Amino acid sequence: MRRISRITIAGAATASLALALSACGGTSTSDSSEPKDDKGLAIAYDVGGKGDQSFNDAAYAGLERAAKEFGYKTADIEPTEGETDADKQQRLESLAKQGHNPVIGVGYAYATALKGAAEKFPKTTFGIVDDSTIEAKNVADLVFSEEEASYLAGVAAARSTKSNVVGFVGGVDIPLIHKFQAGFAQGVKDTNPKAKVLAQYLTQTAEEGGFASPDKGRTAAEGQIEKKADVVYAAAGLSGQGVIEAAAANKVWAIGVDSDQYRQEALAKVKGSILTSATKDVAKAVYNLAKSVEDGRPQTGIVRGDLKTGEVGLADSNPEFKGNTELQKAVAEAKEKIISGEIKVKSS
Repeated sequence: MRRISRITIAGAATASLALALSACGGTSTSDSSEPKDDKGLAIAYDVGGKGDQSFNDAAYAGLERAAKEFGYKTADIEPTEGETDADKQQRLESLAKQGHNPVIGVGYAYATALKGAAEKFPKTTFGIVDDSTIEAKNVADLVFSEEEASYLAGVAAARSTKSNVVGFVGGVDIPLIHKFQAGFAQGVKDTNPKAKVLAQYLTQTAEEGGFASPDKGRTAAEGQIEKKADVVYAAAGLSGQGVIEAAAANKVWAIGVDSDQYRQEALAKVKGSILTSATKDVAKAVYNLAKSVEDGRPQTGIVRGDLKTGEVGLADSNPEFKGNTELQKAVAEAKEKIISGEIKVKSS
């Protein structure tokens, strides 16, 4: 154990944003690369921040679990509009200076910043979600086989469509989101060759709001629904909320992403339109990294979650989805074939 002794503080919770930001100013920490205190997990959010009902919220769930189980102080920091890599690196370094360990950047956008921070704080374990480019002894690349879960979403969509037209809405036109589209389209076509897949990306860059604009998601989904799509799958972060709302308004199916969106409180009024969600267990990945540090055996290198490990899959919270015997059978058969290697899922 890295903590030889520790009194567990009941109700230990997330450190406030104000505290973390004050440390960025250097008024309460030294410039030494050695952390002053021994604190626990800290996360820096991706675009959309906390409350996106998806990717970032899943990371926060992992942080909450670690705080409860290990009884230590945690921190979670929001992104700022128009920030640079230098801003991101300063944020990560500030968390490390405060003594947080591990420190996780939620999203591929932290790659450059996290690499720099990890070099300056070699005794701190860093993690990055959705990026596999950093090779360092103190960095864990937390990545997922999103295309596998998306394939199953495609099977569900192909089995549920009545119009033989389904839609895909991607937040930003980047390789990570291409994985979602590729797996989804393959699952649809393998299940129902007659089905047509409409695809649209909201923006070319994250800075344009592709992951944080429900209005953009709503407009894109409405356009696909006008073209007869009766199942729409969104891989678009907070923008996916607009897709789900459009599906509900037009009485068609939506498929959520990352978290089990049927259970999201903010989507309670429209959850009946969420057939299922293609999940990736960011919460588990975040918690597992924290636990590995707590146990004195920090994870490093590429740490991948897939169907075989159970860290990607389809949520079955919607009773209509769970109770559809034929649909469940089709999904289960596809899952088994992907795990066995009989089905090779495309990632682009």
